[in-house]
Amino acid sequence: MPVRDIRVAAVQFCHAAGNKEKNFETIEHFTAEAWRQGVELLVFPEMCLTGYWHVRNLSREEIVSLSEPIPDGPATQRLLALSERHGMTIGAGLIERAHDGCLYNSYVVAMPDGQARHHRKLHCFISPHMSSGDSFTVFDTPHGCRVGVLICWDNNLVENVRLTALEGAEILLAPHQTGGCDSRSPEAMGLIDPRLWAERHSNPEAIEAEFKGRKGREWLMRWLPSRAHDNGMFLVFSNGVGQDDNEVRTGNAMILDPYGRILAETCKAADAMVVADLEAGLLDRCTGRRWIRGRRPELYEGLCRPTGKELDPRTARFSKEQT
Repeated sequence: MPVRDIRVAAVQFCHAAGNKEKNFETIEHFTAEAWRQGVELLVFPEMCLTGYWHVRNLSREEIVSLSEPIPDGPATQRLLALSERHGMTIGAGLIERAHDGCLYNSYVVAMPDGQARHHRKLHCFISPHMSSGDSFTVFDTPHGCRVGVLICWDNNLVENVRLTALEGAEILLAPHQTGGCDSRSPEAMGLIDPRLWAERHSNPEAIEAEFKGRKGREWLMRWLPSRAHDNGMFLVFSNGVGQDDNEVRTGNAMILDPYGRILAETCKAADAMVVADLEAGLLDRCTGRRWIRGRRPELYEGLCRPTGKELDPRTARFSKEQT
């Protein structure tokens, strides 16, 4: 169990495509605000430093120019300095350039003791020039809690979340760029008219109705609370909001407890932050943890056996054919 309770925050913001400096300024703004509110763990969205959806149309050379190494790159070093200055653990997404030249959709978690850990998205589909990660990311923080990271679609596969829980994660960081997607599933999400985002100041009710509806919050409520509940973890959901190339992200930043209950959330059509206090005492006897203690691993060999129907992430995400 964690040593103590912890105050956490999830941010949604509309990134500037390809403009790491501007996006880092947004991170600095929210970090200062989180520090004023006593936050110790702050979660920003997937690829929020580089921008996300426009990357699908970039050449390898263009992606390389946006990428940087971890932990020696400037973004990680700036996050570490920001973390140390505020005594806060901060997570943010970017494109990683590995030593072997491979490119990853990665998420850096900078900690105030100088540690930096990062997760490579396990199911990367944004570009054929980018690779998927091959390992889970669970680690202890200086705040007395054990954290796991899964990026966007990683969270949709129940096996990933369960394995993260089995490695001892008490808080799951779930950075996303989702909602308002052109989904292959006819009853999941759907495109939002960009005009509604453009008119958000004069008519906030129209765009926020979309954010609250089946293209945003209603879709998330079908599965996100169960990830927290069934695995006995707190969950911090951070997401992009607003125009992301030709799509509109729905934000819906939220924090859930290990019973799947929402502790804090927003449906605002704007950059925003939600804050919640996580009560460590909820974890030990919550439903998900009691269920996990009753597992029978000898029955689950079939989970590791290929069915022959597996697809690579890009084919699974973009193929129009029935497979």
